[in-house]
Amino acid sequence: MYENAVVVKGVKKYYDGVRALDGVSLRVKKGQIFALLGPNGAGKTTLTNILTTLDRPDSGYAEVAGFSVENKMKVRERIGVVFQEPALDTRLTARENLEFHAMLYGMGKAERREKINRALELVGLKDKADQLVEKFSGGMKRKLEMARAFVHDPEVLFLDEPTLGLDVQTRRKVWHYIRMLKDRGITIFMTTHYIEEAENLCDRVAIIDRGKIVKAGSVDELKKELGEDTIYIELFEPCKLVSMLEKLEGALDVTSGEDGRAIQITANRGDELIPEIFSVLNRADVKVKAVSMKRPGLEDVFMKLTGRRFDET
Repeated sequence: MYENAVVVKGVKKYYDGVRALDGVSLRVKKGQIFALLGPNGAGKTTLTNILTTLDRPDSGYAEVAGFSVENKMKVRERIGVVFQEPALDTRLTARENLEFHAMLYGMGKAERREKINRALELVGLKDKADQLVEKFSGGMKRKLEMARAFVHDPEVLFLDEPTLGLDVQTRRKVWHYIRMLKDRGITIFMTTHYIEEAENLCDRVAIIDRGKIVKAGSVDELKKELGEDTIYIELFEPCKLVSMLEKLEGALDVTSGEDGRAIQITANRGDELIPEIFSVLNRADVKVKAVSMKRPGLEDVFMKLTGRRFDET
């Protein structure tokens, strides 16, 4: 048995002399939800194509479920894939799409029936099983593609931008299905350029930019690298409190607006500091209109590591 469901070592890939992957290395432990997070053109799909045996690296090594990607049949027997572009036969029904896929994996009739019904129920399409896919909405098609990808019980499921183009409600439903698949023991390797998706779903994240992994770790680990929260305080009346707040342990920087009604505090333990701030304000008999705190997100991490905002790439 293998400990790491995905192993990548020094993988490079060029297209027409242009470097798509530049020595990428990473590991994904069995049973994790892992996201490769990066803007369009960063190399996410290229790496996914290599791991799913649709393309070959120019150099380096990659394995999935304990087998080198050079052993295409062994890898393909153990994976499921949801591609970025739709790949359903819209002239068939939902059940027929899954039936064809299950037959390719050598399932007998009784096994196909059981697993197809289970997959359709899991993604909420059981009542649409015999409807032509051409009548499906975009969200329904994405759900069916998810069902097709795991109907044969893969060990590793690859999702290339699984919620691209979906509305917020459908996107959150897809997140729910992904969590359910993890609970079934399936390792999830997904690519996304939605920061919220990576923050909400994943055990570990690797940020890729211009073909290189610039940082990898859990979402909390990546955020802690910035280490600074920002607390915003709005007062009903102007008040000079900067000197008092600066004395609080953990307050790295304190600034006040020109009218004295707005205070901004940069802190390395914001949630612990807020009660101490209120204690200072109460002693000074200051009435507070509003208090809020902003924690660093993956967007902030990306900007720190690359010097650019995520949406500017």
